[in-house]
Amino acid sequence: MAGVFTGFGIIAFVIFIGWLLSALGIVSQEGRLVLNRVAFFAASPALLFLVLSRADLHVVFSGVLLASAATIAIAAVLYWAIARLLFTKDPGRLVIGTSASVYANINNIGLPVAIYVIGDAQYVGPMLILQLVVMAPIVLGALDLLQPGRKSIARILLQPVRNPIVIASALGVVVAATGLQLPEFVEAPLEILGGAAIPLMLLAFGVSLRGTRPLERGTGRREVLAASALKAIVMPAIAWVLATFVFGLEPVHVYAVTVMAALPTAQNMYQYALRYNTGEIIARDVIFVTTLASIPVMLVIAWLVHP
Repeated sequence: MAGVFTGFGIIAFVIFIGWLLSALGIVSQEGRLVLNRVAFFAASPALLFLVLSRADLHVVFSGVLLASAATIAIAAVLYWAIARLLFTKDPGRLVIGTSASVYANINNIGLPVAIYVIGDAQYVGPMLILQLVVMAPIVLGALDLLQPGRKSIARILLQPVRNPIVIASALGVVVAATGLQLPEFVEAPLEILGGAAIPLMLLAFGVSLRGTRPLERGTGRREVLAASALKAIVMPAIAWVLATFVFGLEPVHVYAVTVMAALPTAQNMYQYALRYNTGEIIARDVIFVTTLASIPVMLVIAWLVHP
């Protein structure tokens, strides 16, 4: 379990630094927009290109991936139906809330969890590819379409491929599929630039916490609690049922799918919400709640499901 606590400790420290920079007046609330834009348009594309260019694409067709994809689809439909019926009809809030209820923190928490809790880092690959190649284009395309302005059929079809994160992810998959070896003079600057992505996102998240308490009244608290409960509790339960009774996976794979489903919501959701100026507080609070809840949930899973 040391890897889990280490991963959470790293995230908490960088978020605290962001909060401290805001408290000291070094970075303003407007300044966090600059941090976010740099991460969205430069650092994140570089990081995601490198990660996917080195991925083993054979794992895409594994039963672990299929069980994870089915879990995400069921949880997303559940949240959308509940939120649409009980909370809001605003399409932007529905997109952000649904995404926050299923999009996992693979980069920051997933890797140490896979190594130290599951015992094999390969389980990060399928989820990372699923989120970046399938889920991110859907989320970003939907958010693009909700922006003001006239929409043509051509523009609608081209929206996902105009996004820098989606473009970089697609190029990374192409490199991995072709086995192309990138020269060092290409990889080295991308390594430096990509290394700034996660710190920038976490710092912007920390800055946003200054002056606003999580789960305040009038900030979509019911949406936050519903999305958090789905992500932290319902998703792992669905994953265990599907992996065990539908896909018939081996015990070690059942354990892997269940643990990965319990990962907290990714900071990317706050980045996307901020970028498109919709559902920012909902995304921020779901990240905060699920990050706190995931540690005890993972401990329970390790106790009950470990093969």
